[in-house]
Amino acid sequence: MQFKPAPTALVTALALATLLLTGCEKAAEAPPQQTPQVGVVTLKPQAYSLVSQLPGRTNAYRVAEVRPQVNGIILKRLFTEGREVKAGEQLYQIDAAVYEATLKSAEATLQSAKSLADRYKQLVGEQAVSRQEYDNAVSQRLQAEASLQSAQINLRYTKVLAPIAGRIGRSAVTEGALVSNGQTTALATIQQLDPIYVDVTQSSAQLLKLRRELESGHLQKAGDNAAKVKLVLEDGSLYEKEGKLEFSEVSVDEGTGSVTIRAVFPNPDHQLLPGMFVHAQLQSGVNENAILAPQQGVTRDLKGQPTALVVNAENKVELRQLNAERTLGTEWLINDGLKAGDRVITEGLQYVKPGVEVKVSEATNVAPANGAAAAQKPAKAADDKGQAQGEGK
Repeated sequence: MQFKPAPTALVTALALATLLLTGCEKAAEAPPQQTPQVGVVTLKPQAYSLVSQLPGRTNAYRVAEVRPQVNGIILKRLFTEGREVKAGEQLYQIDAAVYEATLKSAEATLQSAKSLADRYKQLVGEQAVSRQEYDNAVSQRLQAEASLQSAQINLRYTKVLAPIAGRIGRSAVTEGALVSNGQTTALATIQQLDPIYVDVTQSSAQLLKLRRELESGHLQKAGDNAAKVKLVLEDGSLYEKEGKLEFSEVSVDEGTGSVTIRAVFPNPDHQLLPGMFVHAQLQSGVNENAILAPQQGVTRDLKGQPTALVVNAENKVELRQLNAERTLGTEWLINDGLKAGDRVITEGLQYVKPGVEVKVSEATNVAPANGAAAAQKPAKAADDKGQAQGEGK
């Protein structure tokens, strides 16, 4: 009996069916895919002090230029340049000989005018002189009194006195110099350095934003109608005394778009001198319930918008669009998109996507206690351990 070979197409079909059955059996035997594990940080509300670092310069609290009020020769200089002087202390002595003689002449003139007026007062009652002559005598007496008072003032002005207390600078004149009333050159300049002003500038946009946040209650004022200010000196050191905001300009500089803010600082040791370049750290408000997210958990999409992946109550991943205002050390200050209690993924981001179920554990790539927030405690809580200021925008 002779067998005929099976058709080629039938053999091929049987082989394919056998391979498919074998593949399905192996797929059924394969273990299920493991649930990815991620590390998360649970967000908590924290107190945050809004601090802006602004450049500025120091200015004397009061400045007085010493000028002569009478003409004459300087006989003596009675102060040491660069030292402290008191208000009313004599600084120069102008030659008073001419003014002393003028004073004596005015006294004699007044005495004569008074005698004549007194004599005419008796005679006018007896009608021995006219009323007009008596009135003229009284007028002469009044003029003599005014001349005497003017001579006394001029004699007093020969002693040049300090108008304010403060540190006096270099003297522009020496003994023997001729000075005159109304001259443009000051004899010396006195500056009051304790306290001292610090004038800084802030953009009008930042000022408007701050006012809106204060009015909405998002931020609380750092003090009673004032903001606390700290000072960073030219060498980078922090000035030990704390100042307070005095006022801001009522108009915006058209050239720079900024306003001037003036702060006043105690300066008992005269460490601050007028004209020094400084940076003022302005504590302009306090947010008691700020949300700070670690930078490891914040990324940006193709449009450049900040986003974060959050694990919800069902342990599934959600994508959140964020409004992140600024960085504070290793964290972002979040205005919108995250809230207290949210679990932000900071580890395993590359293995997950929105909608995937995950296993959750505490993140190990984030420093505990949220370091940036600890550096931004409000002043009342930070006084005990030295306030570390946050990074301004």
